[in-house]
Amino acid sequence: MSLSKNAGGRHVLIESFGDHARLDAPALKRLLRRAARAGGANVLSCHMHGFGDRGGVTGVALLAESHITVHTWPERSYAAFDVFMCGTCDADKAVDVIARAAPGARLSIRALERPVLGTALTGTLPEAREVALK
Repeated sequence: MSLSKNAGGRHVLIESFGDHARLDAPALKRLLRRAARAGGANVLSCHMHGFGDRGGVTGVALLAESHITVHTWPERSYAAFDVFMCGTCDADKAVDVIARAAPGARLSIRALERPVLGTALTGTLPEAREVALK
């Protein structure tokens, strides 16, 4: 999906119930790198941390164009991914790579466009609210 002219980036949250949660740190690192490449992003660094033999994994692929993160809970068969890409990158292509890595998983995918710095989006964003800080 292409971004509107007012968008500074696309931010996609993926909740996965299934096999993503059972991937180990090396497999998740490879997956995040493949997803970044598919979206046209440049990986600056990628780090995973596993929590013991049967524990989950938390990790981040730091991109020149933002980031992809993952957190897994194998005991709950749950994994959460966060894909944020700016510029000419295509976050949806990265999401597709992640989704295809566990074809039997049940996924919930939510996305929103981030505004360009120094500009304002007009209209109302779905599921968004403004909060005035005192």
